[in-house]
Amino acid sequence: MDRFGIYVHIPFCISKCKYCDFISFACNNQKTEEYFEVLTREIESKKDCTNKEITTIYIGGGTPSVPDSKYIVEIINSIKNTFKIAKECEITIEVNPGTVTKEKLLDYKKAGVNRISIGLQSTSDRILKLLGRIHNYEQFIYTYNLAKDAGYNNINIDLMLGIPTQTESELVDSIEKIIKLNPNHISIYSLIVEENTEMQRLIDSNELELPEENIERKMYWKTKKILEKNGFKQYEISNFAKKGYESRHNLDCWNQEEYAGMGLAAHSYIDRKRFSNIDNIDEYIKNKNNLNKNIVVNEIQKKEDQAKEYMMIGFRKIDGISISEFERKFRINPLFYFRFEIDNLVEKGLIEVDLDRIKLTKKGLDFANIVFEEFV
Repeated sequence: MDRFGIYVHIPFCISKCKYCDFISFACNNQKTEEYFEVLTREIESKKDCTNKEITTIYIGGGTPSVPDSKYIVEIINSIKNTFKIAKECEITIEVNPGTVTKEKLLDYKKAGVNRISIGLQSTSDRILKLLGRIHNYEQFIYTYNLAKDAGYNNINIDLMLGIPTQTESELVDSIEKIIKLNPNHISIYSLIVEENTEMQRLIDSNELELPEENIERKMYWKTKKILEKNGFKQYEISNFAKKGYESRHNLDCWNQEEYAGMGLAAHSYIDRKRFSNIDNIDEYIKNKNNLNKNIVVNEIQKKEDQAKEYMMIGFRKIDGISISEFERKFRINPLFYFRFEIDNLVEKGLIEVDLDRIKLTKKGLDFANIVFEEFV
């Protein structure tokens, strides 16, 4: 079955974390009402963008659990009324501790949400405060238990490594505490210092200092070892899952499947065209009667560009790129099409060719950006 996904952006937060560069705003009753009205119109206007079944729906932010749950229910119902939804559609919503209640979780579940992603980042309250998170570890435990009690058995927990002042023992403590909770999926990302964030200001002014690269890499491999020892399979550079609980939304993105993005600054990929919505919320709402004004075309891919991107994002997967799948999609063998790039990376020990697969080596996991750059 051809796969097609929907991403919905909810741009509201209680406050902005120090490392965040996502498009987000404080929740305002009038603006929230107006935003969801336009968002619903946008969903309905995309009715003819695909004739495929929707296999994944991902509601991200911002913090989607900040607004009243009635808005999320309305959005999901609007998607169901507009598109053909696959029977086993994965429907994910991001939530943050301190913003979710039992009633909200039950409302989401009744609407069809079957996967919860909880933004924790660390079990250390000191680290959470340094990152500008609004919650503490105790609030996370409360939220996690609420989700379990509400009947969710597909839960992801976000963690972070490479944080200024974070010690290896703090990271290991976070991982071990989370493992004991027995979630089915753990995402663990290295901190990336984005431009124009409070974190960048703190580092540029020497108030905080990032750990040295070799320390950050040591943290990464320690994390990988502990998670794999405890039954989590690494299926992507930053993602680990129990068998059968890999994120279908994430895998579709790395497999270059098509998706439609709805909402402020949301991106879409349809018919080799990448486009996005504008990121000014007032303009987005103002254009409610002419939604085309909200769309910006970012790229119309040529076959070569599409093939390069397929390789670049495919290397994020631990299993790498299937040679036969590449041939099916592009009608050419990648070992020939990208023979110079592949030979170069094999010679450097960053990738390997194994039967039907081209994938990162252990060394390649540490220098993945060099691999990605070959296909930019």
